[in-house]
Amino acid sequence: MKKLIRCGQFFSGKDETVQENMAVIIDKNKIIEVCPYNQLPTFDGEIIDLSNQFVMPGLIDAHVHINMNGEADMMNLLSHTTIGELTLLSMNHAQKDLMAGFTTLRDEGAYGFSDVSLKNAINSGLVVGPRLLVSGMSISSTGGHGDNHLTPYMTGGSFSTIVNSPSEARKAARYTFKYGADQIKLMATGGVISFGDEPGAPELSFEEMKAALDIANSRGKLSSAHAHGAEGIKLAIRAGITSIEHGMMIDEEGIDMLAEYGVYLIPTIIAAYRIVEFGAQSGIPAWAVEKASRCLENHGTNLKKMIKKGVKIGFGSDAATPYNKHGEQGFEFELMTRYGFTPVQTLLCATKVNSELLKMNDKIGSIEVGKLADIVAFDKSPLLDIKVMTDCRFVMKDGVVYKH
Repeated sequence: MKKLIRCGQFFSGKDETVQENMAVIIDKNKIIEVCPYNQLPTFDGEIIDLSNQFVMPGLIDAHVHINMNGEADMMNLLSHTTIGELTLLSMNHAQKDLMAGFTTLRDEGAYGFSDVSLKNAINSGLVVGPRLLVSGMSISSTGGHGDNHLTPYMTGGSFSTIVNSPSEARKAARYTFKYGADQIKLMATGGVISFGDEPGAPELSFEEMKAALDIANSRGKLSSAHAHGAEGIKLAIRAGITSIEHGMMIDEEGIDMLAEYGVYLIPTIIAAYRIVEFGAQSGIPAWAVEKASRCLENHGTNLKKMIKKGVKIGFGSDAATPYNKHGEQGFEFELMTRYGFTPVQTLLCATKVNSELLKMNDKIGSIEVGKLADIVAFDKSPLLDIKVMTDCRFVMKDGVVYKH
């Protein structure tokens, strides 16, 4: 049976325009017509009345970790949980994201290819969840952001393949794609919640990153780089990366390179913000709080510069980091407005821009004829009150209503 959605306020995601009293007709999982409601002919099918709602495309979060869910000590969870348990936990976390309006997620690194397992289960209809693009095991260096810091007798990364040469990086990329990843994730610099490293320091060499990225780019695959420090960001851009994650300690040259090379930036403000907000008294290690504070220091200023220079900026929450829970990442929209974005720009980041980043703009990211019926709704216009983005009231993915 066909479905008709009557929309009060309608944001298509194609541009900044908001229309009133529109209708969207869906056949199976695709949109077949979008027109003013008062111009509709007689309709025979299911009518979904969202005439008091703000209707928009399904949201896309381009940076999550579905294994975890805001634990103060993420590494402790990974050290004591089996891959099977992590896959089941990941299903629960992803479903929370779906109920929050995020119909598509890009997972940025998981333990033991558990993200691939969940993606396959969702695609086969075995379980319900958002559309997933996954990274499998990320690629890191010894002692880097993706390595573990247990005793010397316990080797291997926590959720990374550890490499220390271009040939090892090339092998790791091939290994990652062999077991079902959609992209590769590189740990280009140190991080906030990894012990003993420095966010500003490069951790993979240019040669190592290029060797891995040559594999991804030759196959037309996506890639992303965890990168806080300016030098690591610039090395990743030169090596051929698709997107820079975080980018919190970037410099002027790096900003110009993002614009020149057309590389995307996923700012993930909420990840560092929550660590600083909850602080060491909540169980987060004091060294992680200190590093998060340094990373946030100039992030807002740099983002304003990027917006002005036309850098392609998407939406990503890093959901899973301490006190940054799945299903609650809508707070990132509010933070983005505090850091220089207009409300409508944040919506475009999480729809149009992210669909282009993921090379899926022919299927998702806007409400248009021929695209998949991923549609969400809110009680009020986020253009008037961005805080409403934390309270999604209607969720449709692939033409199926999951929340109403």
